[in-house]
Amino acid sequence: MTTAITEFEQHWRAWHAEREEWARQPLGWLSLTGLYWLSETEETVDTLPGRWHVDGENVVVTTDSTDGYILEGIALTGRVTLTPGEGAPGIEVRVGDRVVEVIRRTGQFALRIHDPAAPGLAAFTEIPAFPPDSSWVATGEFTPYDSARTVTTGAVVEGLEHHHPAAGTVRFALGGDEHTVIAFGDPKAGLRLLFTDRTSGVSTYPAARILTIGTPDADGAVRLDFNRAQNLPCAFTDYATCPIAPPENRLGVAVEAGERDPRREVRS
Repeated sequence: MTTAITEFEQHWRAWHAEREEWARQPLGWLSLTGLYWLSETEETVDTLPGRWHVDGENVVVTTDSTDGYILEGIALTGRVTLTPGEGAPGIEVRVGDRVVEVIRRTGQFALRIHDPAAPGLAAFTEIPAFPPDSSWVATGEFTPYDSARTVTTGAVVEGLEHHHPAAGTVRFALGGDEHTVIAFGDPKAGLRLLFTDRTSGVSTYPAARILTIGTPDADGAVRLDFNRAQNLPCAFTDYATCPIAPPENRLGVAVEAGERDPRREVRS
């Protein structure tokens, strides 16, 4: 017997298909093969050509023309100084088919290597998720802060911090309880939640999931569709530096909706 697919399910399937295409990007998050923290001591890094070190507020690579490094279409040679800003995005240097991402996190510098031939990308099949269920859609009320605030959270890498621009709070009912959480982003450009719940560390990624909730209506109403709660990159790779959810956004309900923990699914 064929079961009819509702419009709600069709829209969710289209969203889920887009997420899986995101995961398959040849130089995306699943293409990472390493995260290497740099020091003031000049050194070679993994299989990369040249030598790397930190010099004050900069990363320096010493290279020659045979190494094949290219930045914005220009070949790099000699002593090259790179100055990545704090947080994303980093500076991307190409070498052959790979991309070396030079990043700064909490004042520390590192290299991330993207390789389209990465084993994690080759092994990817799907992003596991709970079946779509409209009961996990809620209407919330956004209340903006009187002035801009910054919320600091930890990260999945010990010792790092993330500083999030916080726009206000969202109050909503879910799972029989009332919840009030911090919304990040810009009300005019779109809000998002960084949250955990009672599935975190059980069937979903423990550090956090993220939910995009768009722009509030004129009366402050927002739609929270937890079926579209998605994993941060750190759920797929050990080479990300994602934030953890703030204590205010730890929901006391098991949100059995949205994306599941892909690596837990593999282990089980």
